[in-house]
Amino acid sequence: MSQKKSLFSDAQSRMADIFDRLDVHCDVRRQLEQPKCIHQAAIPVRMDDGSLRVFPGWRVQYDQSRGPGKGGVRFHPNVDADEVTALSFWMVLKCALVNLPFGGAKGGVQVDPKLLSRMELERLSRGYIRAFYDVIGPDRDIPAPDVNTNEIVMGWMVDEYSEITREKVPAIITGKPPEMGGSAGRTAATGRGALLVLETWARRKGKRPEDTTIAVQGFGNAGYYFALLAHEAGYRIVALSDSKGAIHTNKALDPEPIWRHKNETRELKGMVYCESSVCTESDVGQISQEALLALDVDVLVLAALENAITTDNVGQVRAGAILEIANGPVSREADKTLAKRGIAVLPDVLVNAGGVTVSYFEWVQGRTGEYWDKATVDEKLESRMLPTACACFDRADRDATTVREAAYAIAVERIAKAIESRGDSCYFKQ
Repeated sequence: MSQKKSLFSDAQSRMADIFDRLDVHCDVRRQLEQPKCIHQAAIPVRMDDGSLRVFPGWRVQYDQSRGPGKGGVRFHPNVDADEVTALSFWMVLKCALVNLPFGGAKGGVQVDPKLLSRMELERLSRGYIRAFYDVIGPDRDIPAPDVNTNEIVMGWMVDEYSEITREKVPAIITGKPPEMGGSAGRTAATGRGALLVLETWARRKGKRPEDTTIAVQGFGNAGYYFALLAHEAGYRIVALSDSKGAIHTNKALDPEPIWRHKNETRELKGMVYCESSVCTESDVGQISQEALLALDVDVLVLAALENAITTDNVGQVRAGAILEIANGPVSREADKTLAKRGIAVLPDVLVNAGGVTVSYFEWVQGRTGEYWDKATVDEKLESRMLPTACACFDRADRDATTVREAAYAIAVERIAKAIESRGDSCYFKQ
């Protein structure tokens, strides 16, 4: 079986040890073994040249014990039902971990959006909503951005939903433009939440930002905002990569001009990417994406796609810790190897939860009609992320487990309470 096809089984395989350790009813285990619903559709798109292409799309609603489904929509050529199912499963855990009143869901379209014109991308985005509008809703399942989708795509989607239903329903989609009911602070939320987790961990380990080197794999929205905020906080960003290449310096990179140049030219290479007071053009060099993963840094940030670290390359990892901003970037077997080597892995369900947390704030604002400024949103995000991070670190220390196992345990216990509150087999036997 290919690595791609094993993503969901890899995700599920991590749960066996968790359930064996927890005092939860077997009904919980059975309910979380498979998704509640998998919806698939063929999405026709009229291309600019007049031809018709049909793209496969999915919406998976994994579990809704704690509330309506919540999860992004990704556009990627490798998307399939297995990947979307795994992502929806992780969303169940993530929402429970940060104690949001949501279950888990996810969506995807098998497409390379970089090959589409902007008009073709709009048609595809609207087509996705036409395909699934009857299985989503503010009280049923709320989509959001993910890989290769952004607030513009979400704006098209919420507009299409309004056209179909003849209603303005701002709470149906999160991650929208602020002018269409989106929340202040949503775009940077995943990166900001990741930095809050890193800072909490660093303080507990006695690490100072100026002494901490960071390499970032994945320079999309989440990776950029994390790098930018970490740079502003004094951390030393020494390497960055995207799907086309990587750059590295022994000093420090300034992410903001790199991001600006990348969006203007679609290139990521060593030009004037450092602050003039720190380094010059000659200090920055291009390296391979594989070399970035093997850099001797304090923190390796994985902000690209799943299975970035597997048994094939885990032996090359020299970082002191790994921060998972992407979903599932470390396979289960690689995770075990890293734990044996004493390399801390700060897990995705905790690290990237800032995005869904501010999506929850956006959902609340859309339902109430009361909108908050960025300072309020950032404050509310911090008040959610910091206690959650501390709870995970404390649980890991108490139980002598990894942070991932601690995070999963907290999430499963909350899900179990929701499931058991409806009655389990012990209740009905009485």
